[in-house]
Amino acid sequence: MENLMTYLDKYAMLIVKTGVNVQKDDLVQLDISVNQAPLARLIVKKAYEAGASQVVLRWTDDTILREQVENMDIEELRTVPEYKQTEMEEMFKRRISRISVVSQDPGVFSGVAKERIEAYQQYDRQLLFGLRQAAAANRISWTVVAASEASWAAKVFPELPAAEQVDALWDAIFKATKIYEADPVEAWSLHEKRLQEKAAMMNQEQFQALHYQAPGTDLTIGLPENHIWDSARSINEKGFEFMANMPTEEIFTAPDRRVADGVVSSTKPLAYAGQVITGIKLTFKDGAIIDVKADQGEEALKSLVAMDEGSKHLGEAALVPDPSPISQSRITFFSTLYDENASNHLAIGNAYAFNLANGVEMTEKELAEHGLNRSKNHVDFMIGSDKMNIDGIRKDGSRVAIFRNGDWA
Repeated sequence: MENLMTYLDKYAMLIVKTGVNVQKDDLVQLDISVNQAPLARLIVKKAYEAGASQVVLRWTDDTILREQVENMDIEELRTVPEYKQTEMEEMFKRRISRISVVSQDPGVFSGVAKERIEAYQQYDRQLLFGLRQAAAANRISWTVVAASEASWAAKVFPELPAAEQVDALWDAIFKATKIYEADPVEAWSLHEKRLQEKAAMMNQEQFQALHYQAPGTDLTIGLPENHIWDSARSINEKGFEFMANMPTEEIFTAPDRRVADGVVSSTKPLAYAGQVITGIKLTFKDGAIIDVKADQGEEALKSLVAMDEGSKHLGEAALVPDPSPISQSRITFFSTLYDENASNHLAIGNAYAFNLANGVEMTEKELAEHGLNRSKNHVDFMIGSDKMNIDGIRKDGSRVAIFRNGDWA
């Protein structure tokens, strides 16, 4: 791609300034593929220029990861060594700013034995549990962004010659993250204001429930009292803003884990645990998933739902209009980061504490008592389309049209 390094420089600046908003003396952790070294160097440079005290790199490699998952002793694979757990706890104590650059092949674990994938997932959840809970309460700044990599690009653009696929994916990423704008940081500021206006509208209503209707979907979910709709713009415990996901087109809240009844069907593939799951159909009763079906990857989906008690319930409800730029690109990215911003979506698993008034000050028990789901999982799946209608249900039973034909009513 012509001028790739110029665009990567702007992208690195956006990640550091808008993504985690690095401040003087911040400790920054960067998770990134070894194939993304040019971008990693730019992010590190920008972070130090912004005042970071230290940038800790955690390199990833799909090929090595698959070798480990396939060949390690399974007990060692699922067990977190004490030194790694200690390191992670120290990072949390120092309130790291965490940057995750995702570029993984959606099918990296395709063909790997189910029990080995589950063992690796157990390791990953245990290692990152404290950090993820801190992130869910906005105690730390964090952002998730993407980078183009050959194996992922080939999945997204199979119709293109191999020599053009990586550039095509970079082009899609730069469009979605506003890198082609003269000032991406300012463009994101204006975009976020528009999302906050929608969130404020929903917060004023304080609906008791939402009713989703579309082909294959007829689902009602409850919303807890004093729930909060938010966008990816968050504020950490030090009072600094950060952007948890880039791109983002959603506003979202925490549903009441105790109230969900009906059927919901996915409209996009879900890349989960190194596998691709399609044709998801879930049946809910009294808040819990009671039946799981999928056209492809059904066993992986059933394993997810059986992971813990919270994996049978919902932790997020997000609204994304079908006319959003990512949806209108008509690209299926096979990445939740992107596909969730093309579609209304729900999440199986943990709810964010900040989606409840005073939730970040509550204990885990108090959050559960208020209806927020608690789990080691948080997995989004996409359900929106240009045929989806959503009604808000007030406490008196009256209804308000929120979405019609996939867009704000």
